[in-house]
Amino acid sequence: MPYQDETSIGDRIGRLRLRRELTQEQLAERAHVSVDTVRKLEQNQRLTARLSTLNQLAHALDVETSALIGQPNTFEAGADGDEPSVLALRRAVSPVSDILREEPDPEEPPSTGALRASLRSTERIRREGRMGEIGALLPQLIRDARATARSHHGASQKSAYAVLAEAYQVAATTLTALGKEDAAFTAMERASDAARRSDDPHLETVGASTLAWIFTKQGRLEDAERLALHYANRTEPGFRSQPLALSLWGILLLRAATATVRQGERKYDRVDELLRMATAAAAGIGRDRLDYATPFGPTNTGVAKVNFLVEMARSHEAITAARTVPDVPSLPPTWRARFHVDRALAYADLDRDEHSTHALLRAERDAPEWMRYHGTARRLVADLRARERRRVSPVTELADRLHLDR
Repeated sequence: MPYQDETSIGDRIGRLRLRRELTQEQLAERAHVSVDTVRKLEQNQRLTARLSTLNQLAHALDVETSALIGQPNTFEAGADGDEPSVLALRRAVSPVSDILREEPDPEEPPSTGALRASLRSTERIRREGRMGEIGALLPQLIRDARATARSHHGASQKSAYAVLAEAYQVAATTLTALGKEDAAFTAMERASDAARRSDDPHLETVGASTLAWIFTKQGRLEDAERLALHYANRTEPGFRSQPLALSLWGILLLRAATATVRQGERKYDRVDELLRMATAAAAGIGRDRLDYATPFGPTNTGVAKVNFLVEMARSHEAITAARTVPDVPSLPPTWRARFHVDRALAYADLDRDEHSTHALLRAERDAPEWMRYHGTARRLVADLRARERRRVSPVTELADRLHLDR
């Protein structure tokens, strides 16, 4: 699988620092981190760091966080069937036919019912982390939804635009996972336009949640927090609100909290406040839901709490909290896998490498393909492998399955 490169985070930091003509001391001052952190990363004494630290370093170096992390930048080859293609996905999101004002394809477009069925199938594949299948199926779904929206009128057209808006959002999250944040932003612009033309009043809010996540991945943390809170304030539910309204509000609060926790210690009180509000919303619903392919409820807020504790370097608390999260098996595979990666991070921070490896293997069992694309999981496996004294061990074998070069 092609990657941006196979150098370490420290190698990338050092190369970018020299390009900016900064000393280690100057970079540390700009990033508001210790010189010791910069030095240990560049000397590869540390192979990873908290996302809040990486975000601060990326901001100081004027690059997106993905440029430091290093991650797959295209799809793996498919075992069979259509090959997934980043270029095909880009072409579907930004077709040249729009610029040339070409006539639409004369082929009969699918019905809105068929479109909706295709979207549900694609969303299920995404929740399972099967990235290659998403890359193969999504371009055609976008083309089909565009064609149906052009050829229909009235209610059918609005329904087609609703499918198109969600398909663009899936494209945005997929492109972001491959480090194509600019293309993802274009997809979200098109998703917003389709949402306004649709018959679903909630799609604009869902799009704001997705965009906040993309901003967070870019390291635009203040923008992500501001956007999520703006829409949370617009949609704040009342005493008699339906579960869907509570769910969307809670999802936005968790998006805001995710961006906030990565801004560093000065914002931790705000994170606790946002988590309390989201937890109250989940309690108001009383059970776990799946709305617009995103879970929310007592389980997801419990998982989010663990993630925030890990980001705050409160690893003992994170491990304790992880044991109390209810009904983790009910979550989609990629959410379960991310939960186990957070557990692994907490164990690794406490030098409990065997427990950390076990948690990573749990994550791999839940979403094996997702693991190969996930930057945090890859960095942690590389770090654990560097600390492993045996030539063959569970973590070295995992590193081989993730295609991590030595």
